[in-house]
Amino acid sequence: MLNEKRIDEYLNRISADRPARPDLDALRHLQERHALSVPWETLALRLGDEIPLDERILEKIIDRRRGGGCCEVNPAFYFLLESLGYDVTIHQGRVWIIDGFTPPYNHLVLKVRLDGVSWLVDVGFGKLSRYPLRLGSAEAQLDPHGEFSTRRVGTDATEVIRDGQLLYRFYDAPVELSDFTYTLWWYRTAPDASPRHHLLCSMPAENGWATLKNDTLTLTTPEGSEVTKLVDDAEIIAALDKWFGVKVDELPEKGPYEQYPLRMSFELD
Repeated sequence: MLNEKRIDEYLNRISADRPARPDLDALRHLQERHALSVPWETLALRLGDEIPLDERILEKIIDRRRGGGCCEVNPAFYFLLESLGYDVTIHQGRVWIIDGFTPPYNHLVLKVRLDGVSWLVDVGFGKLSRYPLRLGSAEAQLDPHGEFSTRRVGTDATEVIRDGQLLYRFYDAPVELSDFTYTLWWYRTAPDASPRHHLLCSMPAENGWATLKNDTLTLTTPEGSEVTKLVDDAEIIAALDKWFGVKVDELPEKGPYEQYPLRMSFELD
């Protein structure tokens, strides 16, 4: 559990109001502020940084004002929600990539229960919803980031769909953060783990989206997309700061597989 000081620091990091009570309106506000404040980014994998599966991750998210992948930002959000009094659990999923699912424990999501209703909370999957998704209903759920729906699979899993495209499947049984240890080890060491070899950063704005893939910055608005090829490390560092709030002094060396096509589990733009 986070102490009151740490809760306040987290809420300040995402420019969120402290909830009067752990209800749905507050959850929607917290998830929206988190999505608009904390980027999805892979610098830790490129740098070979440790990714702690405990409250130490808050130092990166709060104090260094960085983002991360699903095993960083979703656990951090879990600690905040739990400390605010929400009934929240951690679940593992398998991501759909092109023509099949990844192995188990390839995605980490949260489930929150409020007044007998379960809600999917996920701030660590590229371009997912800005607000919690209601589970147990097949009806389309409109969101600033698209049209979402969920569907039950068998007796123990749910699939998440955005704009008609399958994103991932997650499972009912709650798991522990430590269960993702071997997944993180693979992402940090495997030669063919794409995020390890590509510089990636993505974050929505109030009315658009910013995405950085290696040296290519894409800014998307209702009027269309503007794509800029950044010429050197200085421009990339400046773009990380301006569009994502990520401050770094230097970039990691290019990975040996950076020249190969990026094979990711979701769209970034």
